[in-house]
This record gives sequence, C-alpha cells and structure tokens, in this order.
Amino acid sequence: MPLNKKTKTSLPQKTAIKLRDRIKHKGMLPGDKLPTEPNLMTELGVSRTVLREAIATLKAEGLVEAKQGVGVFIATPKKALPSLLSKSTQTLTDTIEALELRAAVEVEAVALAIARCSIAQEAEIYRCFDIYERKSQSGESAEQEDFEFHLSIAKATNNQHFVDFLEVLGRRTIPRARLREEAGLPRDLEIDKYLNSEHKAILEAIGAREIEAAQQAMRDHLLNGCERYRKLMREIERSKS
Repeated sequence: MPLNKKTKTSLPQKTAIKLRDRIKHKGMLPGDKLPTEPNLMTELGVSRTVLREAIATLKAEGLVEAKQGVGVFIATPKKALPSLLSKSTQTLTDTIEALELRAAVEVEAVALAIARCSIAQEAEIYRCFDIYERKSQSGESAEQEDFEFHLSIAKATNNQHFVDFLEVLGRRTIPRARLREEAGLPRDLEIDKYLNSEHKAILEAIGAREIEAAQQAMRDHLLNGCERYRKLMREIERSKS
C-alpha cells in the first residue's frame, strides 16, 4: 500500500531519471564508462548515498554494470529482470517482502563469509561495524553505514553474486529515516539501539567463527526488520486518521 503521494518520486528516483537521460542524450553505448562518482555528485547536485542508490536502480534494470576498482559502465542489454529486482521499492509492503528475500540469502551469505573470508575481509567487516556504530551512537542517520556493513559480509563470501544481489535489494530495504520523515513521524531512537545490538550479535558470531550463531543472528536481524516495518506501517495508518 503506498505511503502517500510524496513517495512516488524520491530523490534517488529523480537522480536515476537524470542518469538515464544523460546516458540517452549523450548517446552512450555498451562499454562506455560513466564519469567518476565525485564528478557525478557535482554534476547532479546529490550526495554519495543518493547517487549510489540511483546507480543501484540502474544496475537492477540492467542499464549499467559496475566493475570493482574500475568504474560503472553501460551494460550490454539483457533480458528483462523479474519485477522485484527491476522496480524501485515504493511501498512498505515491497520493503517487507524484499527483507524476507534478503533473510533467505544473507543467512547463507554469513555462513560462507565465515568459512571463506580472508583476514583482511574479516577486518573490513569489523571496520564497517565500527563506522556504523559510531555514527549511530552520535545520533546521526547511519543507513548507508548499515548497508556497508551488510555489503562487507557479502563481499567476504568471495561470491560476486551475493554482492550483486545485495546491491540490488539492500539499499531499498533501509529507508527508515526517509519513510518516517515523509510520513511526518519523529525519529525513533529506540530502533537504533535494537539495530546496534543485532549488528553486534552478528559481528561477535563472525569473530567467534560460530556459523550457526551467525546465521541465527542474521535471520533474527532481518526478520526483526520486517516486524519494525510492519509497526511503521501501522503508525503511518494511525497518523492519517
């Protein structure tokens, strides 16, 4: 069920539209490289978080592809992707369904990360958690850092498909602050405490190399996220009455 009319065209969606127009008007072809992230941020007048979400949308559509350490390129046309992967999440129902799918995939991802990760990859997981925790505890929005923590685990699987999957769905399922703001609801600081505790449980299980504990912690975290969004849906509906 749509939140309200404001959610129909968010800033990341508007940025994705501008990027599509740029690609079309400049006649860019498969294999052509997009400008660097800082240049696009300046050109489009958006933050890194907004730009990355817009590019993730284009990746989901099969319009662009990222080559790690090289850049983002126009992709060779492929068959249309399933609707869940190709559309922008605009409703809380979509977000909850995407989180349920993430739970199925990331529970396995954290097990593979423990079994396969290098010392450097494990250190990167800890680094991402520390950055997330500092920003969260400072009272700032840490949605990008939340996503980067999950992405570091996906990368530690050493299976690019997990990374690609999370790039498509991950950013769409962490729009907490934006959804509350658009609904005119105040920020819920208690949620940040729960999220930090859940992330820490995942981290500690990874550090202890306890696969089953890590899987359970990841499952609890993402399914708790589903319940938090269901609660938010109820709050939004009540605020309308």
